[in-house]
Amino acid sequence: MNLALVHSRARSGVRAPAVRVEVHLSGGLPRMSIVGLPEAAVREAKDRVRAAIHCAQFEFPARVITVNLAPADLPKDGGRFDLPIALGILAASGQIPLDALGDYEFLGELGLTGELRAVDGVLPAALAAAQAGRKLIVPIGNGAEAALARDVEATTARTLLEVCGALSGNKVLPQAIAPPSRRERGPDLADVRGQAHARRALEVAAAGNHHLLLVGPPGCGKTLLASRLPGLLPEASEAEALEAAAIASVSGRGLDPARWLERPYRSPHHTASAVALVGGGAEPRPGEISLAHRGVLFLDELPEWSRQALEVLREPLESGVVTISRAARQSEFPARFQLVAAMNPCPCGWAGDVSGRCRCGTEAIRRYRARISGPLLDRIDLHVDVPRLPPSALREDGPRSESSDEVRARVEQARATQHDRAGKPNAQLTQAETVAACRLAPHDQALLERAIDALQLSARSLHRILRVARTIADLAGSPDIATAHLTEAIGYRRLDRGNAALPA
Repeated sequence: MNLALVHSRARSGVRAPAVRVEVHLSGGLPRMSIVGLPEAAVREAKDRVRAAIHCAQFEFPARVITVNLAPADLPKDGGRFDLPIALGILAASGQIPLDALGDYEFLGELGLTGELRAVDGVLPAALAAAQAGRKLIVPIGNGAEAALARDVEATTARTLLEVCGALSGNKVLPQAIAPPSRRERGPDLADVRGQAHARRALEVAAAGNHHLLLVGPPGCGKTLLASRLPGLLPEASEAEALEAAAIASVSGRGLDPARWLERPYRSPHHTASAVALVGGGAEPRPGEISLAHRGVLFLDELPEWSRQALEVLREPLESGVVTISRAARQSEFPARFQLVAAMNPCPCGWAGDVSGRCRCGTEAIRRYRARISGPLLDRIDLHVDVPRLPPSALREDGPRSESSDEVRARVEQARATQHDRAGKPNAQLTQAETVAACRLAPHDQALLERAIDALQLSARSLHRILRVARTIADLAGSPDIATAHLTEAIGYRRLDRGNAALPA
């Protein structure tokens, strides 16, 4: 038999489409060609495979070797196909059993010595192999990651020779084992002194998955508050954690299998580009907004970000998905993140402070605030002042605030109410679901309409106010939105108009 078929997986966004590695041997002057839209790293596999086969003490066939990676219109990249190509050559030349290949999928890069090296994107491949009903063999460096997909029988190998021994029935490969998982809650909200209003806003944001903007002078605790948000969120379900872990797996930045259950917290520097935020590259990779999927994305010094970088956030904030289009391919990455942003009130940072130290002119303050577009502010549900506290409020022996565990208990109860009502957090309600879940009494409806006219808010802001009010009512255990809930929600929309942004 001069033909062998080996199953493998490519990487396309967070998907792992099936690839069938077809190896054919024929007569003629010895040569090897790889077809099926391979990129440079895949074309170079022939040299790695030849050396690995020799080092494993097998014979490299002195024939015409044609390797087809099907489907032919799917781009193939990386060294992940080295192992299946080597096995296809050995099976086609009769050196390992051909029948043993059908039940397995293979991933792995080969060193010149035959050593198997780890590749990225193994978790999506393991999940896809489980759906296809096949077993998976991966390098030992990917074993812990593959084991996160509990429905697949994944085994690991150190070398090409070990894989061949297992297929020949002479060796049993060890099962892939995931390390003990752990959830680290991180910093405690009890460490934050004072700032009762900001703490309340943080609780509302956590309860309804709302986006949050913190505005205040330098050193007032904006970053401190933002870092406490992950500890207030309910624990991610296994499905949510797998979604986030799959993105980390294909990012090329590594996945810690022991911490895969934790919600991600990303805090990129304000010099990051739009591509760093949204993702991209010749081989599209996820950006910061996708790496924060099911978690928190913190953007400090918001006006210092480039306008182009901030504007790419607008669509993902609404849709929860980002699509990266290139000439040869299109990749879609989930981006259902919770945005927390922080900014100063003016260029010097002290506008409105009781010390009166700000000397920024009105026009300078207006230009500074205008760096954040109205459509982006429109998509942020809560705008919160974080004032500078007097030294007496920062004393270590002062009254201790509520801990993250205490606040999280209320958040989880509110989230449970939302799940029972609509199956999702309030921030993700559609327009029809918002109308159904956020009905107001006639006098409250009139109050909302007066606020919309006075603040010149958009229809999007109106619906966001209703969702925030619904979250506040859920935290209070109220089946209906009361006037107090609505007025609190309206109070969080202070930055929608340039003139009402902050005291100058």
